[in-house]
Amino acid sequence: MRALLSVSDKSGIVEFASSLEKLGYEIISTGGTYKRLSKNGIKVIEIDEITKFPECFEGRVKTLNPFVHGGILYKRDNEAHVAQAKELGVEGIDLVCVNLYPFKETIEKTEDFDEIIENIDIGGPTMVRSSAKNFKDVIIVTSSSDYDNVINAIRDDKNSLEFRRDLMIKAFEHTASYDAMIANYMNGRFNDGFGEYQFITGKKSFQTRYGENPHQKGALYEFDNHFSKNFQQIKGEASFNNLNDVNGALKIASSFGDENAVCIVKHGNPCGFAIKDTLMESYTEALKCDPISAFGGVVAVNGVVTKEMALKMNEIFLEVIMAGDFELEALEIFEKKKRLKLFSQGSPKIIMSKDSHDFKHIDGGFVYQNSDCICDNEVKNAHQKSELKASNQEMKDLEIAWKVAGLTKSNCVVYVKDSAMVAVGMGMTSRIDASECALKKAKDMGLDVSGCAMASEAFFPFRDSIDAAAKAGVKAIIEPGGSIRDDEVIEASNEHNMALYFTTVRHFLH
Repeated sequence: MRALLSVSDKSGIVEFASSLEKLGYEIISTGGTYKRLSKNGIKVIEIDEITKFPECFEGRVKTLNPFVHGGILYKRDNEAHVAQAKELGVEGIDLVCVNLYPFKETIEKTEDFDEIIENIDIGGPTMVRSSAKNFKDVIIVTSSSDYDNVINAIRDDKNSLEFRRDLMIKAFEHTASYDAMIANYMNGRFNDGFGEYQFITGKKSFQTRYGENPHQKGALYEFDNHFSKNFQQIKGEASFNNLNDVNGALKIASSFGDENAVCIVKHGNPCGFAIKDTLMESYTEALKCDPISAFGGVVAVNGVVTKEMALKMNEIFLEVIMAGDFELEALEIFEKKKRLKLFSQGSPKIIMSKDSHDFKHIDGGFVYQNSDCICDNEVKNAHQKSELKASNQEMKDLEIAWKVAGLTKSNCVVYVKDSAMVAVGMGMTSRIDASECALKKAKDMGLDVSGCAMASEAFFPFRDSIDAAAKAGVKAIIEPGGSIRDDEVIEASNEHNMALYFTTVRHFLH
């Protein structure tokens, strides 16, 4: 039996080779892997002894050779193949262990195109694909995490067809994601990220209990290990719907940097938000906006949940709490709530991946775009259009209202007072309906919106929304502007002695 080992990531390769050697495998290797194994006492054959041809062109050609690929690909149970291999002097290669040149690491550290090109693996993917194609006869290993499983399977006579089939699937996933990464990088560098094809790849983090409904299957897939590093299921199992809600809550809660932000979400929409001196105060104020909708909701906490906060949160049924982290005493308090799910990022504050692009499935395909970004300076640099200037607190309220509105389903209107959301209307077909629906909900909740700030993620097409806001006691408004009736909106704000700001940036979310 022969094993060919050629890896870029050499962690664990010496131990793996040693175990294969003890199991009777003859070891073949290339370049740096050969040197590492030889240095550590492994009896290893250099690749050019097999290929009968030296490595050439600065290592670009090493394994692209019929003695390598013939040894991998010929069918052991096919008499004609076996006879031809004997005639050509091709010996079988029964195990191939390959991981690929570090293309991702290279593009992260340099813009030097020559260096990037040299870190595109050719021989490696070819060997992986050859081995995967002939998985009936060949074991293909593409991850160091499988080394122990492979050794155990060979030693314990469990090297079954099903075992090799699973490794084959991993191998094709490995080369597919590698090629997709290269294609996406090249399109990003030369075609503004929008090439003839767009490849979206992710690695499975875990299976959800089911999809949106019990008859659907679901799973979470991640880019660049984001969830592996920053998502811990402390208590309970995350569902498909939980993850969508958590995502919406995290985006809003994290958009204010290190501030003590707390966001409550129900069915993907915010029903409470506040920033106060402490997280406890923030949660208490956020809950006031809509405690009815908050029942069974998802809470994102931009910080560490304390025992005191846990006691307060336990007063109602919450389905999920996602936080930077939890104090041990808080976890003990939450243990009493059997249906509550707790997720942590294991950090003092919330960490977001800040993906550069966004996409959405539509029937028959998907639409793809650059990710929207609500920049911190949009409110700071907003154009004052009214005669009245907003106060410092009103500007803070405008910032909160603006960011929440931009991260909530359109049409959306948000009302904020003293750094806490007091009303929100979202997902409406009419902007005036969104405004009035929010005010009606605030009235039902017994909340006083007078003196608050209001934001709309897109322009108000008519002055009627301004008139309604004035009637409710709104004192400051922020919106993108851009309507053909902007002058009427500005006139209305001056008539009602309200501050009005235009950001010139729209943030539709559909």
